[in-house]
Amino acid sequence: MGSYLIKNATLVDGNTCESGVNVLIENEFIKKISNEDIVVDATTQVIDATGKLLLPGVIDDHVHFRDPGLTHKADMLSETRAALAGGVTSFMDMPNTKPQTTSLIEWENKMAIAQQKALVTYAFYIEATNENLQELKQADFSKIPGVKLFMGSSTGNMLVDDERSLDKIFSEIKTIIAVHCEDEQTIRKNLAIYKEKYGDEIPFSCHPNIRSEEACYKSTSYAVDLAKKHHARLHVMHLTTEKELPFFTESEDITAETCVNYLWFDDRAYDKRKGFVKCNPAIKKESDKLALRKAVADGIIKVVATDHAPHLREEKEGNYVHSMSGCPTIQFSLLVMLELAKQGCFSYSKVAEVMCNNPASLFEIDKRGFVRENYYADLVLIDKNAQTVVTEDVILSKCGWSPFEGEQFSHKVTHTFVNGFLSYENGIVNESSHAQALKFNR
Repeated sequence: MGSYLIKNATLVDGNTCESGVNVLIENEFIKKISNEDIVVDATTQVIDATGKLLLPGVIDDHVHFRDPGLTHKADMLSETRAALAGGVTSFMDMPNTKPQTTSLIEWENKMAIAQQKALVTYAFYIEATNENLQELKQADFSKIPGVKLFMGSSTGNMLVDDERSLDKIFSEIKTIIAVHCEDEQTIRKNLAIYKEKYGDEIPFSCHPNIRSEEACYKSTSYAVDLAKKHHARLHVMHLTTEKELPFFTESEDITAETCVNYLWFDDRAYDKRKGFVKCNPAIKKESDKLALRKAVADGIIKVVATDHAPHLREEKEGNYVHSMSGCPTIQFSLLVMLELAKQGCFSYSKVAEVMCNNPASLFEIDKRGFVRENYYADLVLIDKNAQTVVTEDVILSKCGWSPFEGEQFSHKVTHTFVNGFLSYENGIVNESSHAQALKFNR
């Protein structure tokens, strides 16, 4: 794999934002970090990082790569290409594929696919159902990031709505329970009201009224109560409302993630982008967006991810009822966060904290998520003096579109290293995969 010397970078890692840093990579690992010159031989490739930010590779704890069974939308090769272009070096994939990842056999199948196709480091959740508790208890959570639990209707028959099953999951599962929180009954009631008024032609702007603040709050409150009752480790995914934030100030064992689309867009986007910003939970009010940004800055929200969820254009272009929910965002998620940092919402260091450090710490990932000696060299270089304009021709996700089309960001990903291998450089993806499975120190 060889060696690389990154010279004169501005290191951004947690509380650190330090210029003039040199980093030596040898094989898979970071060999040395120094403000002094590092002497190397002629076989070491030198990268001048003057004017560039050096961050740990992004760890995205929430993606839907659609493989297996939905590969007309996306697959592990196409979406990890997009990940590399966005500085994402590790992903944790959700279980709502075909077949669903509700058994260890299906989990092993996804691991085998990733070994063949993934270009970045990978892990896969196993899904809780009303009936598979014994399967979950046999899982090896040194290899699995956590149990995914749907307490909302996003994924049809994967909804866990039996109170006894929920009680047993929270009492008997001794790892992270990652939860989609929306109350099913509230959503159905709201949808019936709007269908009676509009039929199938419901305005997209009604989406946050259907998948409402009430639906989110009621479900999150229930999940938090269960976690407190059973001393469970709860991670609430894709938080969207200001009202839910107080749940995450009381216990280190109850944490929250939000996603870049909720920090960038608000409900005014529906008029212009319609189904292309339709996702579950819904993008909500400007006041919610601003509160979420502040919660990231204040450390209340611990993780910022993507909920990357590709659909074909034709699956998004229909009317409200037939437009599928989900947005492909992984290629531009880091650029969104750096843009928000430039706007003063939070610091560059906070971006590294919530996209790299905290996912590594919360999930107990082995030797990743930080720029440290003897850690895996998962690194990304960002030119802070270059622009990225999101147009169809630069999008690498198989679906070929992005909700950020037309946006202009004032940063550019130039290099992405995975396990010490230069996998992306100035628009070129190297598909000689050096990906590995993530390991969790549990």
